[in-house]
Amino acid sequence: MLVDGKWTAEWHPVQATDAKGGFVRQVSGFRHWVTPDGSAGPTGDAGFKAEKDRYHLYVAHICPWASRTLIGRKLKKLEDVISVSVVEPKLSDEGWRFGTWPGADTDTLNGATYMHQIYTMADPHYTGRATVPVLWDKQTKTIVNNESADILKMLNSGFGALADDTIDLYPADIAAEIDTLAEAFYPKLNNGVYRAGFATTQGAYEEAFADVFSMLDTLEARLADGRNFLFGDRVTAADVRLFVTLIRFDAAYHGIFKCNLRRIADYPSLQAYTLRVLALPGVRETVDIDHIKQGYYSIKALNPNGIVPVGPFIPGVTN
Repeated sequence: MLVDGKWTAEWHPVQATDAKGGFVRQVSGFRHWVTPDGSAGPTGDAGFKAEKDRYHLYVAHICPWASRTLIGRKLKKLEDVISVSVVEPKLSDEGWRFGTWPGADTDTLNGATYMHQIYTMADPHYTGRATVPVLWDKQTKTIVNNESADILKMLNSGFGALADDTIDLYPADIAAEIDTLAEAFYPKLNNGVYRAGFATTQGAYEEAFADVFSMLDTLEARLADGRNFLFGDRVTAADVRLFVTLIRFDAAYHGIFKCNLRRIADYPSLQAYTLRVLALPGVRETVDIDHIKQGYYSIKALNPNGIVPVGPFIPGVTN
């Protein structure tokens, strides 16, 4: 991580642990908002007005949080408004790296080699981990926000007329329900797979494991009534936030994170739902299974020999 703007040690997946040896995730450090008129958002400072070609996303295809923002950008048809750079899938000793891996980019915008250099451009004394996604302001040369849930909301409503209004990921009549559901499956599933994979004690692992599969069972039951998406026929931010975990589950979390009780392929309703989300316009373009497998299986603490499994078959994604 960075300490006072200096890289301090080789990258390690476990950020912090609780008293039980459980994985604790870092809180995002930049929380400004893009708004149609540049006024302040729910947090942070004003001055980030929605403008074409002013903002840039730094992402990793391996990362579910970053993929939320890529999907939001696609669904809201903001590809010509917000540019993107993709880091390499394998974690280096200095964290996320730009480069020439197929499907990755060099940083032609700021000339960085590592993602942590983007953080120190924004704050020369930054202390913390250099995570993705990052929404960057080309005009003021700073990080607007590095919290994926915030960025997804910004993509939905912060860009005003620049975005497509035919899809509303946060319809006002169910916005509170969307957040309630997403906040229910985040600790048990989105972050639960990480809690299982990065647990440092047997007890912490088993607790996270139980949470993951109890939530998958709950979601399977919710979708078993034939609805297309979590809230009926409307695609919402909750679907985006769930899909990014489901599409990675069989390829990575089932194996490298030891979440091996069942696969998503073993849940009929969840499997069909995953394929429906995958079929939405532009979503398939945000999924790179090779990056996902190469990235997770490059984590030395979990896979010291770096061997990447050939399988599994992922319907709609792999041949």
